[in-house]
Amino acid sequence: MSTVVKSQPSSAQTFERLKRGRNIGIMAHIDAGKTTVTERILFVTAKIHKMGEVHDGAATMDFLEEERKRGITIQSAATQVEWNNHWINIIDTPGHVDFTAEVERSLRVLDGAVAVFDAVHGVEAQSETVWRQADRYKVPRICFINKMDRVGADYFRSIQTIIDRLGARPAALQFPIGAEKNFTGLVDLVSGKAYRFEADDGKVMHEIPLPEELKDEYTLRRHELCEIAAELDENVLDLFVEDEPIPAALLMAAVRKGCMSMQITPVLCGAALKDKGIPALLDAVLDYLPSPLDVPPVEGDVPRTDQRTIRKVDDSEPVCLMAFKTIAESTGDLTFVRVYSGVLEKGTNLLNPRTGKEERIGRLVQVHANKREAIERVPAGGIGAILGLKNTITGDTLCDPDHPIALSKIVFPEAVISMSIEPKKGGERDKLSEIIGKMMREDPTFRATSNEETGDLLISGMGELHLEVVVNRIKSEHNLEVLTGRPKVAYKQRLNRPREIESRYIKQSGGRGQYAVAYLNFESGAPEDGIFEFFNEIKGGSIPREYIPAVEYGVNEAVRGGGRNGYPFVNVVATLTDGKHHEVDSSEMAFQACGAQAFRLAADGNTTLLEPIMKIEVRAPEEYLGGVVGDLNSRRGEVSDVESSGDLRIVRGTVPIAEMFAYSSSLRGATQGRGSFAMELFEYRPVPTNIAEKILNPEK
Repeated sequence: MSTVVKSQPSSAQTFERLKRGRNIGIMAHIDAGKTTVTERILFVTAKIHKMGEVHDGAATMDFLEEERKRGITIQSAATQVEWNNHWINIIDTPGHVDFTAEVERSLRVLDGAVAVFDAVHGVEAQSETVWRQADRYKVPRICFINKMDRVGADYFRSIQTIIDRLGARPAALQFPIGAEKNFTGLVDLVSGKAYRFEADDGKVMHEIPLPEELKDEYTLRRHELCEIAAELDENVLDLFVEDEPIPAALLMAAVRKGCMSMQITPVLCGAALKDKGIPALLDAVLDYLPSPLDVPPVEGDVPRTDQRTIRKVDDSEPVCLMAFKTIAESTGDLTFVRVYSGVLEKGTNLLNPRTGKEERIGRLVQVHANKREAIERVPAGGIGAILGLKNTITGDTLCDPDHPIALSKIVFPEAVISMSIEPKKGGERDKLSEIIGKMMREDPTFRATSNEETGDLLISGMGELHLEVVVNRIKSEHNLEVLTGRPKVAYKQRLNRPREIESRYIKQSGGRGQYAVAYLNFESGAPEDGIFEFFNEIKGGSIPREYIPAVEYGVNEAVRGGGRNGYPFVNVVATLTDGKHHEVDSSEMAFQACGAQAFRLAADGNTTLLEPIMKIEVRAPEEYLGGVVGDLNSRRGEVSDVESSGDLRIVRGTVPIAEMFAYSSSLRGATQGRGSFAMELFEYRPVPTNIAEKILNPEK
């Protein structure tokens, strides 16, 4: 649970500006309608005057060619709108799990979020993923049950899935008048008023008397809302216990308090495609989600010290901002930033604590999808973009050189599949490397490595679609034809048993030799410990202090290199206990080689191959259920749950990604095109011995 901490700015003008601001994200499962919701917000707030539809490939916020072609969001897109004398920065995020890094970095810098759900399906697989991400960053949110005009829409069933699958506590602020084609209006449980949508213009609502047939429903649902609010506010509790009427303003204040402390999640409904419910959603963003003033001051480390420090959201504070997204362009990188304190101004120099170097702020812009407006400054609490930064990447802090601070980094998931890639024309390898370098700056979950033995260039990502989009962008945006190999699983390795190693790296061939001896203990740490931990327990100076980092570096390089099999190791804990050195022949290079050799000895015949296990959710009509479950079992899958949703069956379980290549085609064939699925990384598990033997020794 987050604590709401108010930060009083130094001037009334700054206070008023921040009070009227919101920084929000739109997040959801793929096809729940995030981008349509954002598009309608732009139209309702008069940011755009002609709406583009996602299904037509004309949505304002989906401006990449791949997005328009596929009808999905791939990159998060930013814009700013005005509503009722407030400014709202909005980031529209992707729904597909392969692009989850876009959600991760957006939530890291946002103050609130709107979670969009399909009224037919309720909570879906990726809904859970983005919800957990918002929990991790303590982002308050409101829910919007979208597509109330679809066949099978059920508002209260969708709310129940939020309780059952997310463990959240939703608080319905509205309920619909009718559903499916009869979704004609809504009842506001806070004000007690009923509204009917204009027949030809869903964004216009007319107040109407509460329909007689809905009075019992209203009484029940408002009682439920007041009961929730009574737990959040003593004034509401007093009135509730005495069975006295609870004023709308008091109820609203209690709900806002509960939303910002993440004790409850307000829920609204609508049908974004017809503009229904969008104005009420915008009102709720202002009424219940936090302004920059309502979030705690940002915390960070003072570089090269053990001290922590804070920055308040105030123009008069030293400037501090985080780079949360990069778009690599031919004219220089476009870097999106959230300004936490101070004022970001053109022409200033800011320190990057990661590099220890200063960056000059050349051009500042306000971004609306793929359009840009030049600006002179971005004040505290704002989001903007900088053109032309040289050495700043996603997750970096930029700050006042005289008051340095390093904010916590953004942690991204590991890649799960890889493939080889090469240019069709041999002379264009340098061009390909340059393009891939730009893409790696843009996307922290996209990685590229070169296989030292074969010389192959390997690209890695979050799934087949991720790499397919990357390859298509290389071809279309950069006009470079490439050849790719078949996708491969991003296996990992771990040590089986602890080992004590004596590593002797001694060479003498005339002149100065190489001499390094190190005694190291190796073992596997817990999965959450990460890739590599190193402990120095040398006593008495048997290895001089200046050589210790070289031993650590050598071990670390061998761990990441993957040894004989080439798959990187995880959870390696190395402890340096003793060693020997020579006054003349010892060097950093010798101890580095000694450390790498030690790990190779520890790993020889002492490894377990690990494979990515995916959490999967398959939706298919009931008549195909047997075939879907049987197919998953044949792929080494484990089905944990089968649930009904109308005439659909939802199958949940886990399955190795190695068995899931081209699964979408297989599922379409098995369900006559009526099945769909979503996957995300669940954990790494040991590969069964017989399969591991084939992977490690393919020639046998």
